[in-house]
Amino acid sequence: MRFIITFLFLVSGFAYANSEKLKITKLADNVYQHISYKVVEPWGKVGASGLVVIDGNYAHIIDTPWGQEATEELIDWIKSKGLVIKSTVVTHFHEDASGGIPFLNKANIRTYATRKTNTLLNLKDKEQSSHEIPNSTFELVKSTIEIFYPGNGHTEDNIVVWLPKNKILFGGCFVKSIHSKNLGNTADASIKKWPSSIQKVINQYPNIEIVVPGHGKVGDISLLKHTAKLALDAKDL
Repeated sequence: MRFIITFLFLVSGFAYANSEKLKITKLADNVYQHISYKVVEPWGKVGASGLVVIDGNYAHIIDTPWGQEATEELIDWIKSKGLVIKSTVVTHFHEDASGGIPFLNKANIRTYATRKTNTLLNLKDKEQSSHEIPNSTFELVKSTIEIFYPGNGHTEDNIVVWLPKNKILFGGCFVKSIHSKNLGNTADASIKKWPSSIQKVINQYPNIEIVVPGHGKVGDISLLKHTAKLALDAKDL
C-alpha cells in the first residue's frame, strides 16, 4: 500500500496541463485529476479537485472545474486528446463541484446530479443538470464508474464516485485531506450524521486504495477515517 501511494504522488507531481486556473495530473492509466482555483475568503486561493475518467474513446468528468473559464480549459484539453466527452457527474450543489454546469449544458454535454442536488441548485437560482441520478447506488459506466449516496455529511446531497478498476474513490468535499485540521466550510453540513455516512462508504467499498478529496492532497482510506474523527470532534464542541 505504501508503495502504491508513494508512486501515486510521484506520478501526480507531473502536470499534464498547468495554467492559472487549471492543473491536470495523472493518477492512473485512464484517470486524471483536475484542480481548479478560486480566491475564497478567509482561506485565500483554494484548489478544488475533480477527475477525468477515460473509457475507450470517451471521457467522463467527475465534478466540474470551478467556473466557466476553467471548465472550458478542461474541455479543450480533453478534446485535444481526441476524446469525446460523454458525461459529467456533479457530487454536490456547491460551486466548486457544479460551477461548470451552464457551460456544459450549453455545449450539449450530459450533466448528471441527484434530485437533491438539482433541488438545491434551483433554490440558489443556479442551473440544474440535464440528467438525474436515479438511485442511491448508480452505475454510470459498467464496471468503470459507480455513484454512491452515503447520506448527509458536507452537504445533504453529497455523493461519492467509485472507480472499481483502479480502486479509486473520489470523495469530493465529503472527504477532507489528511492535513485538514477542521471540517472547513460547514454552512450546509450535517456534522452529527457525517461519521455514520463515512462508515457507509467504508462498508460499501472495503478495498479502497486511493482517495481523492475535494481539496488537498490525494491519500488512502485514512482520509475517510480522519474526516470521521474531525466530525466527531466537532460534534462534541
